[in-house]
Amino acid sequence: MREIYIVISGGGMVGAFLAEDLSDKNTVVVIEKNPDRCERIATATRVMVINGDACDYRTQQEARVEKADVFAAVTGDDDDNLVACQLARTSFDVARVVARVNNPKNERIFNLMGIEAISSTTVIGHLIEEETTVGDVITLHVLKKGKLAIVEVDIPSESCSSCGKAVKDLGLPAGCVLASIIRGDEVIVPQGDSVIQAGDSVIAVASVDKEARLKKILTS
Repeated sequence: MREIYIVISGGGMVGAFLAEDLSDKNTVVVIEKNPDRCERIATATRVMVINGDACDYRTQQEARVEKADVFAAVTGDDDDNLVACQLARTSFDVARVVARVNNPKNERIFNLMGIEAISSTTVIGHLIEEETTVGDVITLHVLKKGKLAIVEVDIPSESCSSCGKAVKDLGLPAGCVLASIIRGDEVIVPQGDSVIQAGDSVIAVASVDKEARLKKILTS
C-alpha cells in the first residue's frame, strides 16, 4: 500500500495520537497553534510540526496541503475545524477532508458542506486508517485514558473457530462488545444470534487488556 500524505490540524490529545499512530507508514504533518504542544509532538514523534493557525492560507501552504491525500481537522473548536477543512478543500483541492465535531448538533452542517464529520472522535482514526493501514487487528483509537479501544478484526477467508458461530456462542470475555459486522457492502449491527462468516470484518469495543484474547477468539 502506497505511502500517503496526511495533514492534521490540531495537536491536542486526538491530533497527537493520530500523528503518532499514522506516521509509521505515511508522511504526516501537524499544524498546531500552541508552541508547547508543538514541542511535545516534535520530541515524541517523527512528524513535521508547524506552529501556526490551520485557518490561515499561508500556514496551510507551508504545510504543503496541496500534496495532501487527507486533511483532518481535530481541534476542540468546531468553527476552526470547519474553516480549516473548507480552506483545504477549496484552496488546495484536497480530495478527502475529515473533521472532528465537538457539538453533535453541528455534524449535519459539516456533512452538508461535503466534509466527513463525526462527533465521536474515535471514528476519525478509522476513517483515516481504512485508507492507510493493513492488519488483522487495527487499534483505531484509545478511549478513556487507555482503558478501552475500538478495534477492527479481519476474519480469515478460510475456515476459523468463529466462522459459522452465533455471537452469543463465541465466548467473548467480559469487556468486549461487537459493534458491527462488515460483510462486503453490508454493515450489520450484530445481535446474539448473528453469525460470523469467513471474510467478515468485525468492529468491536474492548478493554485494552482483552484485545489479544478477542483476536484469538475471532481468528484462530
